Order: sequence, then C-alpha cells, then structure tokens
Amino acid sequence: MSDLVVWHDVECGGYGEDLALWRELAATAGRDGILDVGAGTGRVTLDLARAGHDVTALDLEPELLAALRDRAGDLPVTTVAGDARTFSLGRRFGLIIAPMQTIQLLEGRHDDFLARAAEHVAPGGIVAAALADPPEYEGEIRPLPDIHEADGWLWASQPVAVRRAPEGMLIQRTRQIVSPAGERSIEDDEIVLARVSAAEVEAAGRSAGLRVLPRRTIPATDDYVGSDVVVLGA
Repeated sequence: MSDLVVWHDVECGGYGEDLALWRELAATAGRDGILDVGAGTGRVTLDLARAGHDVTALDLEPELLAALRDRAGDLPVTTVAGDARTFSLGRRFGLIIAPMQTIQLLEGRHDDFLARAAEHVAPGGIVAAALADPPEYEGEIRPLPDIHEADGWLWASQPVAVRRAPEGMLIQRTRQIVSPAGERSIEDDEIVLARVSAAEVEAAGRSAGLRVLPRRTIPATDDYVGSDVVVLGA
C-alpha cells in the first residue's frame, strides 16, 4: 500500500462512532442509492455496501479509491474520482452523505458542495453532512495516537495541537514509521478545517433549494470529538 492509503487508514479508518447514523439514514435511500462524498478508502462506503446498499464513492484522490475498489470485491460499489465542489455524475441519489469533517476540507466552499448535492439528490431524498469543532489545545496533554501495525511495520499518528488559524482550525500531527529492523522516520503533517457552523451550512442548503430538517448529533468519546450533523431534504 502507498503512504497515502496507509495514513488515511491510520488516521480515519478506526473511527466508527458515526456508522449507526449513516446506517439509519441509508434505510431511507431506497433504490436510488447512496453517494458517499469524501469516501477515502471506504470506511463508510464498505459498511453500507455490506448491508446491501448501492453506494457510489466520490473522492478527490484516485489512489484512495483504488484501495477502496480492491476492498469492495463484489460489493455494490462504484468509485468516482472528483471534487466535492464541482462533481457532475448525471444521476440522482436517495441519500448523499459527507461524513467526518469532509465539508470542512473544502476551503470554505461548502455552498458549492450543497449546490452540487441539490442537483444530485432525488425528490424526497436527504443530504447529510457532519461538522466537528475540535477544542484548541497544545502541550503535554494529548489524545492517544492512532496506530496501525502490519508485517512488522508500525505506523503511529500523534495529534500534537489544534490552533486557530486565519483559514480555520489548524490540526497538527506527528507521524512516525518504525520498520521491522527498528529504523524510525518522523514527519509532521497539518490539515485545516474551515470554520463553518451548522447554521451556515443550513443557510447554504436553503439557498440551494433544500429543506432544513432536524440536526443530528454524534456524541464525543474519550478518543474522538463529537459532531453536529446537518440534515437537509429535497
């Protein structure tokens, strides 16, 4: 596997607190199927496909989608490389989801995503997007690292700080790889989550012609921050 795939699995693959909500919403999709936006290597896509749902996985990174296809096997999964802000798939879906913090990785262009989602959701369908607001911190008190071990190799990703930045919330991690021989490499990684509220996403949904439905919540745990989930109806 490539480094991109491994680090995506390490830092995203272990999260499962939201799966119950996506399964619940998937039951409303009917025969129109589901669009998973920011699908990565298939954390949510594969879970829903195993339950018998027809899922289209959209992601900007073809390399992640290639890993997803390998893992999907004969499951009812279609992969599409594309940008959440500009995609055009020529079909409609009963459910469109943007799990984790996908909508906050769009550099503030959540309105573009919602405009595209409104064009792709079937009448009576649902668009749902999760938003996180991680608390600021820096110092010795840190969350536990995300760790993956395979064939004697160890990958560990340690969050070290969350800071406010002009573009949003800057999340800093230290990534370590330890080989079977004990050789270690270390690098730093940063991502920025755009500062966007649930109310702003709902307003953008209204502008796109969608109805605002009751929000849902994914509770925080000892290992993960919670999320508000904006739910919009066609």
